[in-house]
Amino acid sequence: MLGFGKRSDQPAVAGAGDLVIDGSERDFMQQVVEASREVPVIVDFWAPWCGPCKTLGPALEAAVTAARGKVRMVKINVDENQALAAQLRIQSIPTVYAFWQGQPADGFQGALPGSEIKAFVDRIAALAGDGGLGEALESAEAMLAEGAVAEAAQTFAAILREDPASAPAQGGLIRTYIAAGQLDQAEQMLAGVSEEMAGTAEIEAARAQIALARQAANAGPVDELRATVAAEPDNHQARFDLAQALHAGGDTAAAVDELLELFRRDRDWNEGAAKSQLFTIFDALKPNDPVALKGRRKLSSMMFA
Repeated sequence: MLGFGKRSDQPAVAGAGDLVIDGSERDFMQQVVEASREVPVIVDFWAPWCGPCKTLGPALEAAVTAARGKVRMVKINVDENQALAAQLRIQSIPTVYAFWQGQPADGFQGALPGSEIKAFVDRIAALAGDGGLGEALESAEAMLAEGAVAEAAQTFAAILREDPASAPAQGGLIRTYIAAGQLDQAEQMLAGVSEEMAGTAEIEAARAQIALARQAANAGPVDELRATVAAEPDNHQARFDLAQALHAGGDTAAAVDELLELFRRDRDWNEGAAKSQLFTIFDALKPNDPVALKGRRKLSSMMFA
């Protein structure tokens, strides 16, 4: 279990307790790598002179505290831990990494809006499981996976009557409309969620799935696009279209590979379209999906290399 560390110059969030601590080069393996085998650990690389850090740090702490033990946070002062920062290729701050099962699982650079910070923490917290949402929620998810859409919708709706603030149930109900091909109704329900619920991982996943379903309706033929990319490897639009077509055809892993290759070739193409599409796919998948985990790790290594 994480213990107490030396406090930092960042403002502390009330109630953070041992969920948020300071780390160092000496205890990084214990407090981050080893600890992440039991609970996801978010690492905030910051410095006292960094203006954005003073905003991001407390916001991250508040979101971690609100997760009630499903995720923990370690703060690393890069001025005091320069060797560690160099080893992890920290090139600018703030930089945030998330570790799960001893490995980097996600990350970002720079300050984020509050809703995106909450969504990030929710996504990382979900890596360890569903947090005991109950047998009814598990049953509804199983029904949806098996194609029993109407039964799943009834169960999700029943859960919402008991707990109107259940983001997993609300997100699940929206996904039943997506599965039924009723995208307009899904979007209407999405537009009606509360502001607090809108930033949760479950609602973000539903939003991403709607976007991907809309794209699938306009996807081109895979074989033709694959031939075009083979003949013209630097045809970025063709590679992007191929990724969309692959995803529409159910080959998510191949779609992610094509987008990663596009990002490697030109990360700024079409205003960062490859990275944006990757995040949409990752958001649509379950946080512990192997394709999402592997893809996020590869993207993070490219972004921070």
